[in-house]
Amino acid sequence: MNPSGTVSTRTMATMDREEHMNSLEIVESDYHRNGVGGMGFKVALIDDADEGDTKLVIMFEQQYHTAVLSLDKLKEGDIFFGSNSYRGDRFDDALRKRLFKD
Repeated sequence: MNPSGTVSTRTMATMDREEHMNSLEIVESDYHRNGVGGMGFKVALIDDADEGDTKLVIMFEQQYHTAVLSLDKLKEGDIFFGSNSYRGDRFDDALRKRLFKD
């Protein structure tokens, strides 16, 4: 809140983003050991109701090594940066504790 008692646009955007990230629902997840020598990772399907689609999240054990793609866009063949790319760090912050709880 700023001195006038109102919430700034930037604060509102941050609050909206946090609410959005907290609303993500893990539909399914599994651990992949990535062969005998690779770094293991979690793969998850995430229901993103706010954006109306399902995300594919690939999260490696090292923090902030997270890839996020829209599964719906992948089905259409869209693998391109800018049209099917998301801030992995934001998803990492929202999902890491839930995905690596074991």
